[in-house]
Amino acid sequence: MNEYPPKTSTSGRWLKLLLKIAVTAACLWYVSGKIDFTKAGIALGSANWFYLFLALICFVISKLISAIRLNIYFKNIGIELPGSQNMKLYWLGMFYNLFLPGSIGGDAYKVVLLTKRFGVPYKKTGAAVLLDRLSGVAGLGLILAVYGAFVLKNDFYSVLVIAGAVIAVIILFYIVKSWLKDFTQSFFSTLLLGLLVQAFQVVCVYLIMAALDIPAHAPAYIFIFLVSSAVSVLPLTVGGLGAREIVFLEGAKYFGLAQETSVVISLLFYLITLLTSAVGLLYVFNDPLQQKKKDSSLSP
Repeated sequence: MNEYPPKTSTSGRWLKLLLKIAVTAACLWYVSGKIDFTKAGIALGSANWFYLFLALICFVISKLISAIRLNIYFKNIGIELPGSQNMKLYWLGMFYNLFLPGSIGGDAYKVVLLTKRFGVPYKKTGAAVLLDRLSGVAGLGLILAVYGAFVLKNDFYSVLVIAGAVIAVIILFYIVKSWLKDFTQSFFSTLLLGLLVQAFQVVCVYLIMAALDIPAHAPAYIFIFLVSSAVSVLPLTVGGLGAREIVFLEGAKYFGLAQETSVVISLLFYLITLLTSAVGLLYVFNDPLQQKKKDSSLSP
């Protein structure tokens, strides 16, 4: 008999959602008081839509790779999902995470659905989803360390952060090898995919910069983006909105960049995330794991 994750109270979920909305509103209010909306509007209005479309494509590719990475973890615990079903489930999870953060999270939905459908203990499905997140964070940490060393140009910092990132990955591998042995075989392949995900998202931001006619040799924007991605992992705001914009605002101030342009980069990235995640709405009322039935009406 399978165990299922303990249910949290409805009042508790609503309280978390209200707190997230409050923090998001406070962050956006803070940012709005620090930028010139006229300058931000001019930057946004002059954006090159072709580059923005390419940025959208790169972001979608990053999510396709993320879905493949998660499916590898599912296979480690005996869940065999066809590629199409895995993609549908992943996109539905993205939709729930961004649009319904207080009622049911996308990760929780995947754990419950797969536990019921395949009879795999929720501790294993939960571990698969958690490791997917952690491998993404590990990839982000490695790229952030390298970019930070390049942007801040401090030898001591460079050695410190790169060594710290590598040590963190080694510790994560030890944890997986010791307590999550089902996933040991795929640790490095999924870590590589995590790096690839972040690489495509970095290219996405470069294309947003190109759309705003920002020189590609301004790596400080990329460093700010990577820091904002790390901050947005924390469940403090709705979909990272607000927290990411504060990082872009304060990062621009630190590096002496145009704050309005920096915030516009953040908002455009969020809009791309929003548009991509909205596709998951297609599967809200349709079982993402439902197999197409063969048409038997033509049988002799």
